[in-house]
Amino acid sequence: MAQKKVFLGEEFLPKQWYNLNADFPTPMPPPLNPATGQPPDDSFVEHMGNIFPMNLVEQEMTGERWVDIPEEVLGIYKIWRPSPLYRADGLEKMLDAPVKIYFKNEGVSPPGSHKPNTAVPQAYYNKVFGINRITTETGAGQWGSALSFACQLFDIECHVYMVKVSFQQKPYRRLMMMTWGADCVASPTDTTEAGRKVLAENPDSPGSLGIAISEAVEMALARDDTRYSLGSVLNHVMLHQTVIGQEAKLQMDALGEYPDVVIGCAGGGSNFAGLAFPFIADKIAGKEVQVIAAEPTSCPTMTKGPYAYDFGDNNHMTPLLPMHTLGHNFVPAPIHAGGLRYHGMAPMVSHAVTQGLVEPQAFDQIATFNAGVSFARTEGFIPAPETNHAIAAVIAAAEQAKQEGKEKTILFNWSGHGLVDLAAYDAFLSGNLTRYELPQEEIERALEAIKDLPKIG
Repeated sequence: MAQKKVFLGEEFLPKQWYNLNADFPTPMPPPLNPATGQPPDDSFVEHMGNIFPMNLVEQEMTGERWVDIPEEVLGIYKIWRPSPLYRADGLEKMLDAPVKIYFKNEGVSPPGSHKPNTAVPQAYYNKVFGINRITTETGAGQWGSALSFACQLFDIECHVYMVKVSFQQKPYRRLMMMTWGADCVASPTDTTEAGRKVLAENPDSPGSLGIAISEAVEMALARDDTRYSLGSVLNHVMLHQTVIGQEAKLQMDALGEYPDVVIGCAGGGSNFAGLAFPFIADKIAGKEVQVIAAEPTSCPTMTKGPYAYDFGDNNHMTPLLPMHTLGHNFVPAPIHAGGLRYHGMAPMVSHAVTQGLVEPQAFDQIATFNAGVSFARTEGFIPAPETNHAIAAVIAAAEQAKQEGKEKTILFNWSGHGLVDLAAYDAFLSGNLTRYELPQEEIERALEAIKDLPKIG
């Protein structure tokens, strides 16, 4: 009988985070100062330092390949790390394809997803910088619950702006945040200028991550004791997540395996980067490996959005970032995979796409929930709606292997469980979900917001 899972002892917990930025064959375009449209200068660093603690700003801009993980962070990581690697032999049997399928189980953290991998270090760096209050946004609630958990450990106040449609769809995520002592409100609100502006134009706005980010950043800038925290997109977040891929490489080595295909779902890019970046480093060095980023057809940032400079938020408070984008004013359809409803993709992931290192694929929510139910019925674990996109990509890769008659080893990131997302499964199993692909005319309308911004190159 084939080995079902691989555990690593705590002594194998990675001691450093990996920075793919150091190994790109072509350097990434720099972020731009939103006030001047120019590359980073003193005023840009000062602006960033008003949003984030300066120790994280320095990490955001580092060119070092390896960044040491503080001992205090490693101690907390040990609550759930190293996470186990599983073989999905039940799914393999169902698919009847010439593939071996492995998944990294990031659902074993206290909040049930990969998000604490960056929430804990971000709370730590804020605390040592003297910050006692953090604001943030959350879509599906994985990030909000992870940061609430991390802030409680470091005795930091946590204030979360949750996208309204997810606030309504996912009450248990909100309750998780409250249990860990956080304050969670539905965005847009009438307590910020950014929120009031949206509500004046559309009182029934379902909200978006871009809007929620604007509200959280505005509130962070209003107080000296407060900073903002982001759960995806930025470079330092990508760094923190690479413990996933580093562990996965050790576990695959223990099995005598190396993946032909590496897959993760991608909304802002954090869990995808966490698994994929250590393998992309191998690809840059000459290793043959296909790397797939799976996204929703309702928010096709990489598959249909241009690579351009854009704001990370709705109210132009963030730096201008080089990324695949649908425009910062884009309000996505209220699909249940709230963690993938973001207008832009992480600059590092976007650059990897432009360099041909990552292949983006888009899947509709019916295909993804079919994939999630198939996984639950063959492997037992119920995946988060976001994770279902990765599973849909795994099934597509297995089908391709069958058509090609090639044996392949597939590795994907099981980025979180769906135990507090059962309302989404109820909607699917009741036949109340529909396929949705974002119309081209809506993309073009949303991209009007970036036509006058600086261009890449």
